[in-house]
Amino acid sequence: MTSHWLRTLLFAASVATVASVATAALLPAASHAAGPADPDKVLRFVFPAAETGFDPAIFRDLYSAQVVQSVFETLYTYDYLARPAKLVPLTADGMPEVTEEGKVYTIHLKKGITFYPDAAFKGKARELTMADYVYSFRRLFDPKLSSPHTWLFEGKVIGLDDLAREAKKTGKFDYDSPIAGFEIIDPYTLRIRLTQPDFNLGMILAHVPTSAVAREVIEKYQDTGGQVMANPVGTGPYHLTEWVRSSRIELTASPAYRGNIWDFKAGSDPEDAAIVAKMKGKRMPQIGRVEIAVMVEDQSRLLAFQNDEIDLFELQGPLAPQLLSRGKLKPEFVKKGYQLSRIVDPESSYYYWNMQDPVLGGLEKDKIALRRAIAMAHNVDEEIRLIWNGEAIALQYPIPPGVVGHDPSYKSSIQYDPVAANALLDKFGYKKGGDGYRNLPNGQPFTIRYSARNDSTGQQQAEMWKKTYDSIAIRMRGDIRPFPDLLKAEKSCQLQTRTSPWIADYPDGDNFMQLYYGPNTGQNNNGCVKIPAYDELYRASQKLADGPERDLIYHKMTRIMELYSAQRMGYARYRNMVAQPRVIGYKKHPILSAEWMYFDIEKNK
Repeated sequence: MTSHWLRTLLFAASVATVASVATAALLPAASHAAGPADPDKVLRFVFPAAETGFDPAIFRDLYSAQVVQSVFETLYTYDYLARPAKLVPLTADGMPEVTEEGKVYTIHLKKGITFYPDAAFKGKARELTMADYVYSFRRLFDPKLSSPHTWLFEGKVIGLDDLAREAKKTGKFDYDSPIAGFEIIDPYTLRIRLTQPDFNLGMILAHVPTSAVAREVIEKYQDTGGQVMANPVGTGPYHLTEWVRSSRIELTASPAYRGNIWDFKAGSDPEDAAIVAKMKGKRMPQIGRVEIAVMVEDQSRLLAFQNDEIDLFELQGPLAPQLLSRGKLKPEFVKKGYQLSRIVDPESSYYYWNMQDPVLGGLEKDKIALRRAIAMAHNVDEEIRLIWNGEAIALQYPIPPGVVGHDPSYKSSIQYDPVAANALLDKFGYKKGGDGYRNLPNGQPFTIRYSARNDSTGQQQAEMWKKTYDSIAIRMRGDIRPFPDLLKAEKSCQLQTRTSPWIADYPDGDNFMQLYYGPNTGQNNNGCVKIPAYDELYRASQKLADGPERDLIYHKMTRIMELYSAQRMGYARYRNMVAQPRVIGYKKHPILSAEWMYFDIEKNK
């Protein structure tokens, strides 16, 4: 049962934002008797930032991804317990058949999977087919959607880019014309033909934006005010039953879901055996409802958890010392039965400087010197200690630990050295004016605008970076914005500089090296950097499987990044997920966004 505190908070938010409430336009839910989930098993969860919406082709953030992954399904997913992450079929009937040295993938689909019986299907169940996946893949290239996920297939599938180019000319995207790279053999068999080998395609087909949507649903809600983001209809274990923007989300187990039997094998982690003992043989999902509250302030989330108003939440760095000591729960919280699942996220939080910005951007020597000096002036270790309370590790290499291609012995040529940073600025003409701050080489004053989220951590980051800029006599102004606003501005290259976190979409180095690839500007290339030498090497790396040859190319690419200093590697954070005693079988997965379809919880009293 939802606590009095949480009910009061959510009711107030609902009243205040009633005009902006977008609730899924679904038919009345059928009885839960058809599925394994128990409506009395309710998981209370919390997001530390607002969601953006629930269209797989358009969403832009981790929090929306957790909802999207609950409602929709990809062809592949990951084993819940296997570490490192292991790819397994989801809606696909077996692993892909890969031929022609990685250029052709043949995939079979399980039969009998159905979409939730939405009004778009006139209240009837509609079977999932490969045509739904092809339609969903095409949507990523529709210019009207401006999908941030086009890069997943860009330049890879024969004929797909041609379709997108034609749409930009005509203003209309053709969803029906044949594409040589997507050959539907029969309703349950798809053959994907690639322009070149891609050994990561299986992992890409496990990434949330490649989830299957139904054309009928998209067309119905596009015709009713463009409410696709608010009406997610998939084949997954949950459906959206309530959404108050930036406040409350409710997911209810779908009675139409086929279910599965929990049968994962224990890995090397000693805790796996206990999870297997509690979960093996259960029909999933068990949790009947997931209630998600959006709570931006760190202390509010912790207080709600300690008051038993939240069942599971992320204990981020600023809060960690209140419950943890040396990476473990303090004894008093162990006595309460709290549970901790702790991993180093497969992420890179890096700092970028907008390469299209008139002050910071460009490949001229004085601009490179400015960016390099700023990078050298920032103390990453101090940031980890003061802002994240030691709950992160500094990164030297763009590919973080736990991801294929990581090099633990690599050392960046950019290290903390404020003395050298000041000397570099002096050398390239950034002289100090009468106010003690530096001017541009042409004598004009300038100010750097550092952008961050409008929460306590974002404010701390802005203060830390103000200290960095002061150490090299550069004026800085904090630009504090809501998270969705930051993402929107970032994708259009409107921010000057920011700390940008990227968590692995799939556990391969390609997913991180693509962040700095020129053609990905407007999608994942947040620094809007275009360095021809880097781009050429990146294209070469995509033709190779993991191994020494690709690693060598990645090293060259990394040195080019350091040479031009468009960005600097920062840190990978620990992810501490803390659960109440009633949560059963939970373990944080390094890649999956949402795990509530894999664990259980005691009934609410």
